[in-house]
Amino acid sequence: MARTVLDRLRLARDRVLVPDATSGGEQWQRVMLNRAVDAHLESLDPPSRTAVEISGAAYAHKPWKRFESLDFPGFDLCAPLGDRVRSDVIICEQVLEHVVDPCAAARNLRGLCASGGHVVVSTPFMIRVHELPAYGMPDFWRFTPRGLRVLLEGAGLRVEAVGAWGNRACLVGNLDRWPAYRRWHSLRDEPDLPQQVWAFATNAPQ
Repeated sequence: MARTVLDRLRLARDRVLVPDATSGGEQWQRVMLNRAVDAHLESLDPPSRTAVEISGAAYAHKPWKRFESLDFPGFDLCAPLGDRVRSDVIICEQVLEHVVDPCAAARNLRGLCASGGHVVVSTPFMIRVHELPAYGMPDFWRFTPRGLRVLLEGAGLRVEAVGAWGNRACLVGNLDRWPAYRRWHSLRDEPDLPQQVWAFATNAPQ
C-alpha cells in the first residue's frame, strides 16, 4: 500500500515537473537541436531555395521557393530514386534510426540534393528504443557524432558541421516519457551524454 501511494505521488510530481510533450517540437531533448537547425536553415536564405523534408513538415512555414514533404515510410528512403527532381535543401530529422539500410538512405539524401545543395540530418543517440509498428517504423540504429559524420561522408557528402546535445537530467526525464521543455529544465550540455546528434552537409559539385 505504501509503495502504491508513493508511486502515485511520484507520478503526480512528474506530471508537473516533466510533463508530456504534445509534439516533437516541444520536447526537452530537441530544444538545442531545433535551435541549431532553424538557425542553419535561416542562413541558407529560404526564399532562394527549394526544399524537401523527409517525414514531416516542421519547416514548411519558411518562405521556400518550393517545399515538398516526403512521408516516410510511405516514401522509402532506401529505394532507388528514379528520376525524382532534386532540391536545394534536404531535411531529414529523426528518420535514419528507422531505416533498414542507413548507408543506402544516406546515398539517397545526396541523390535528392542538387549539386551544391545542402543536407540537414538529425538522429537520436541516448534515447530509448521507440518502435512505431502502427506506422511501419521499427527502430534499428543509433549514431554518435563521429558515426553520423562517417555515414554521410561515405555517401559522398561534405560534412560542414556536426553537433550534439544532452545531459543526464534530460536523459533521466526521457526514460519513460517524452517530456516537454519547461524553464526550470537545464539546457547545459554534457558532451559525453548526447541525446540528439545532427549534421549539416553539402553536396559538393563534382
